[in-house]
Amino acid sequence: MSKQIRLGILTPSSNTALEPLTFQIVSSIPNVSVHFSRFPVTGISLSAKGLAQFDQSVIMQAAQLLAHAEVDMIGWSGTAAGWMGFESDEKLCEAITKATGIPATTSVLALNKALDIFKVKKLGLVTPYLDDVQERIVKNYNAIGIEVTSETERHLRVAKNTDVVLIGEDVLEKLVGQVVEGGAGAVSTFCTNLIAAHKVEVWEAKYGVPVLDTVTTVTWDMLRQCGVDTKAIKGWGRIFQEA
Repeated sequence: MSKQIRLGILTPSSNTALEPLTFQIVSSIPNVSVHFSRFPVTGISLSAKGLAQFDQSVIMQAAQLLAHAEVDMIGWSGTAAGWMGFESDEKLCEAITKATGIPATTSVLALNKALDIFKVKKLGLVTPYLDDVQERIVKNYNAIGIEVTSETERHLRVAKNTDVVLIGEDVLEKLVGQVVEGGAGAVSTFCTNLIAAHKVEVWEAKYGVPVLDTVTTVTWDMLRQCGVDTKAIKGWGRIFQEA
């Protein structure tokens, strides 16, 4: 009998997309279960209030609760490091492991690993975010040598998280197509409250490039670090088969 693997996911309190999507992604692996812990997040902005939602001390309280369940891995299913700096996620993972003894990863760190594996030089970035938030994300990716240009980024200027989940598949598909047309070698649907992960394989077939959704990336990285053969997950994109 295979060892039971418990994945612990840190979740923004207002997010209603990532839990059902994550359950669906791992549903074909019988020995994997997923468990969630929330902390307060209601909107995305660069205001003091908006940034304070992602204070490490707040997230750590939610991580400690996952540790009570003796999970094998803790993943932050969120994209705040995109605008707060990738080092914020690195420090968070270090703090979680130091406090709990449990290894940790995040959507953004996992995305960056996948971008390296797929040798992506020009990224298509599709987000719901405000102009200044998007500018920060673009700047941070350009700083690590992954080009994002005006032709390969699209954003929808939505701040309230419960409005993000209402963005339709048709809107997202149009934006994915536009950034591919702009020259992107891969696309990220970059927000874990976008209902997009289930469309990745369709978009990959249509547009011919990897599509890396941020609900998917953290799940993929947690599974592979727990020794799970991700090729068993079919229908959720190239990342599970090729990375």
